[in-house]
Amino acid sequence: MKEVKKKLDIIFVAFLFITAISTFNACSTDDDTSASEEETQETVDDADFVATDWTTETHSKDVDPNFDEVFEDNAVKRLDIVITEARWQSMLEDMTETYGSFGSGGSGASLVDTDENPIFVPAEVFYNGLEWYRVGVRFKGNSSLQTSWQNGILKLSFKLDFDEFEDDYPQIDNQRFYGFKKLSLKNNFDDKSMLREKVATDVFRNAGLVASHTAFYTLYVDHGDGPQYFGLYTLVEEVDDTVIDTQFSDDDGNLYKPDGDAASFAAGTYDEEEYVKKTNEDEADFSDVASLLDVLNDASRTTDASSWRTNLDAVLDTDVFLKYLAVNTVIQNWDTYGRMTHNYFLYNNPDTSKLTWIPWDNNEALQTGKLGGSLALDFSGLNDAEWPLIGYLYQDAVYKNQYDSYVQEVIDNTFNESTMQSQYATYAALIEPYATSEIDGYTFLNSSSEFQTAVNELNTHVASRVSAVNNYLN
Repeated sequence: MKEVKKKLDIIFVAFLFITAISTFNACSTDDDTSASEEETQETVDDADFVATDWTTETHSKDVDPNFDEVFEDNAVKRLDIVITEARWQSMLEDMTETYGSFGSGGSGASLVDTDENPIFVPAEVFYNGLEWYRVGVRFKGNSSLQTSWQNGILKLSFKLDFDEFEDDYPQIDNQRFYGFKKLSLKNNFDDKSMLREKVATDVFRNAGLVASHTAFYTLYVDHGDGPQYFGLYTLVEEVDDTVIDTQFSDDDGNLYKPDGDAASFAAGTYDEEEYVKKTNEDEADFSDVASLLDVLNDASRTTDASSWRTNLDAVLDTDVFLKYLAVNTVIQNWDTYGRMTHNYFLYNNPDTSKLTWIPWDNNEALQTGKLGGSLALDFSGLNDAEWPLIGYLYQDAVYKNQYDSYVQEVIDNTFNESTMQSQYATYAALIEPYATSEIDGYTFLNSSSEFQTAVNELNTHVASRVSAVNNYLN
């Protein structure tokens, strides 16, 4: 009897143990389900919205770009970006992973060589009382981005893509900002006047060249603690969006943003990976840039100059390039072709089947510059073989005469001294309250007086360029 009772006791204890384990597992399963449900609910909430501010004029793809609204010359407008705290943190962590800890560098810090862009995250953009939904937002730039980050300055450049996340949020299918899909917010890095990006681009466009529209904007970013003033920015039209769409009659041609040795077009540098395509990416046709490199470096240049020019004119819009070269050299712009193998686009215009030069990224213009400085008007000291688009064309008497005539035209018209100094005065008065009110950690100014000093330097610079051109031409 005792033996039976002992067995029953053992069975009962085992039952209690199994029951306890089952109850524990059930509770654990309930907790897991609850956490999963919360995560799912967050995803549902993020996608569960109505684009109440959407109108055809402001948000749709069915209108022409509204340049008067977005790129008003004589105004400083305001943009607000609202990003969740978690998404902002993911942007910062991505930057840290690529470039190191924020503020850990300094003026002597080395730059990271990477082909990876910072990550896009969805964010809300507000302008003039209206909201744009789940806009793709990321940091942008190369040396300017890294240097700002390493120096602990959060006034970083941004890229906006208004339908980057349309697959995740059907409500924003083909969302546009007054007809624009992409825009860049440039932080005016290394420019205490905060005028160079806008003014240089104005000069290119006023000379009749294809170039982006630009405008001044203040930027506020709310990443969880309310709107933070990030400073005065220059909004820049993207070449692979509306520039080729509105400044050419056909936007189906190959658009390249060369970067690397091949961007010099020196003999032996051909590399398709460095002729970065921005249109027709899936088509493995690089015959246009390959032809330019071959013709440019062909031996007929020295044996039959007339035939060489004819062949070159057939693949490159040399007139556009020579006008660009005149403008770029007169105003001084070192951070591009001739010193650096980047910061320009080439577009194969379907109307002419010629590659057309498009300037880009002009915050380092309107000064002598670094790394040996801007090129001389006669390109003395230039290694022709390293930079054949400049060196070989300038050596040719026909092309040189064309270049010289454009140099005179630039100084007489688009970069006329009185015109430019008047423009500097107008723009400086316009942006001064916003530039000098930037705050520590979000500015490249050490004091508000540095702004006016930089503007004065621009006025002195244009006067010096008039003298330089007169000495060169005479």
